[in-house]
Amino acid sequence: MTSIASVTIEASDPTAAERFYTTAFGLGGQVRLRASEAPTSGFRGFTLSLVMSQPADVDILVDAAVNAGAQTLKPAAKSLWGYGGVVQAPDGTLWQVVSSSKKNTGPASRQIDEIVLLLGVEDVKASKGFYVDHGLTVAKSFGGKYVEFATGSDPVKLALYKRRGLAKLVGISPDGTGSHRLTIDSDAGTFTDPDGFAWATASENASL
Repeated sequence: MTSIASVTIEASDPTAAERFYTTAFGLGGQVRLRASEAPTSGFRGFTLSLVMSQPADVDILVDAAVNAGAQTLKPAAKSLWGYGGVVQAPDGTLWQVVSSSKKNTGPASRQIDEIVLLLGVEDVKASKGFYVDHGLTVAKSFGGKYVEFATGSDPVKLALYKRRGLAKLVGISPDGTGSHRLTIDSDAGTFTDPDGFAWATASENASL
């Protein structure tokens, strides 16, 4: 089973980005930072989701992110599937902070249950086939709309979503050009997928 150790986010100011992620979310090794001035504009084609146990936990992280300099794209609120909000980090990365629960069941906590990388792709079925050919195992698949891969107890989970659908989900335009400013660190090898998302072996990026 393919293991995703971390993601590397490219930022103009990686020191400031690291400070933000530590302060806002308490993230450590799951998110690495690398300096980059690669041109990028608009939607970068992906989001990162922090899955929490209850609404109060979502509120804590959303508030912390905003206080640390994030922009609110969708205020935390109830929905059909649960509770959540969307913020954009100062480096431009989009973060969903969500819970499948609509009710609090205990004291608020900053404990993150899962980190999920959602890649917005043009053709979900084609991308699913590409990733299966590269050794990933499908856990859930809903036609040409959504695919979730089996990653066991890995620090980062992976799913595919239609690019336009993902942009709509977080409340922004699907238009965007230039670099994704993202590298996925795993044991699947070094390659670039049909939508331009780069993968590298975790050991190659270990010193970043």
